[in-house]
Amino acid sequence: MTEFEITAYTRDGQVLTFPCRGDEALLAGAERQNIVLPAQCRKGSCGACTATVRAGSYGLGSLRPNDGGSLARNEREVLLCQATPRSALVVDLPYDHAFVRFEPVPERWAEIVALDRVAPGTERMQLRLQADEVCGSAAEFAPGQYMEILVPGTAEWRAYSLANNTNWDGHLEFLIAQRPDGLFGRYLQRAAVGDRLRVKGPSGVFTLQENGLHPRWFIGGHTGVAPLLSMLCSMAAWGDSHPVRLYFAVRDGGELFLEDAIEELRQRLPQLEVKYCVSRSHRERFHYGNVLETLEADLRSAGTPPDCYVCGSARLVEGVTACARNHGVAEDRIYHERFVAT
Repeated sequence: MTEFEITAYTRDGQVLTFPCRGDEALLAGAERQNIVLPAQCRKGSCGACTATVRAGSYGLGSLRPNDGGSLARNEREVLLCQATPRSALVVDLPYDHAFVRFEPVPERWAEIVALDRVAPGTERMQLRLQADEVCGSAAEFAPGQYMEILVPGTAEWRAYSLANNTNWDGHLEFLIAQRPDGLFGRYLQRAAVGDRLRVKGPSGVFTLQENGLHPRWFIGGHTGVAPLLSMLCSMAAWGDSHPVRLYFAVRDGGELFLEDAIEELRQRLPQLEVKYCVSRSHRERFHYGNVLETLEADLRSAGTPPDCYVCGSARLVEGVTACARNHGVAEDRIYHERFVAT
């Protein structure tokens, strides 16, 4: 099979080159050369491996042209886990060189130390990493990143965002929407404190960006609030002075969780403003209206366009992105991560 040269530019101007066969995805071609590019589901569902083609031609692999429509915003955007080269390619990667690995993603053992239902259908799972010779015992990650967890009894990995801050104790915290028909959801029905899990990571490029003192607005749909809480914990730990706002979006008030923890964050981060956006509730303590209506009204009256960080369903990400762009937020100041049902 013919090989084509792929030239990839990271956001900070570094260059990566690797050969890729015409019958393999760009992501796989890079990994054959021990270049591990950020990715998540590897099935074309999450959009975590999106890149922009600057020059050259490509195929969509197993995707039909419209399959990736909600992920790719124009015809030059591709999913590296699906796109196959038809010529030499030049692509732009939406992250810095520091997020590229040149060795396998670390795998470690961890033990479940707490498993709590924080709302109907939502579990908070806390793990403690077991020390090893390479990584020690610390949990080191950039706020906003995720870990992959091997589903016990299978060869399948599932990715979940971290909800806590980096620490020396090996503590990992996840907020998981328990889907009874999902592979990991079925495991959670029998999971218990003391279970050992194989974890891999950290991975992901949905992290805090330094753009001066622009306001930061975090928009999270249900458990999409997890990486945003991790970012807020980091800001509180560092005494960050950015104006900051959290929009916690759910359909019904009963789906809200960790309100005490969020209130504690407000004490540590005094400038934090929290808006609970509950679409189907009229209880006085909640903000009325859905999150897009709330966000649009706030953007209309905002003085300085904020940096927007959004995590949730594809529908939420697309809605927030469109709303923010319509109100003057630059494309490169909108950071997002989509849910993948697992």
